[in-house]
Amino acid sequence: MKSKWKYEIIIYWSEEDQAYIAEVPELPGCAADGKTYKQALANVEVIIHEWIETAKELKRTVPEPKGRLLYA
Repeated sequence: MKSKWKYEIIIYWSEEDQAYIAEVPELPGCAADGKTYKQALANVEVIIHEWIETAKELKRTVPEPKGRLLYA
């Protein structure tokens, strides 16, 4: 699977949800889940597209991808 977006995606297992969670830190609120790692990744690709389209419709700024983010 090749993404046309270059945003960092963080994927982790959630015991509470019993699912993989995929988050896009550069796009506030942009996250998806899936029963498998691949499903979470595929689902977040759809959500990234929807997030960007909604931001454009609302005339909001779409952040440029910064690449790898660092966390302490």
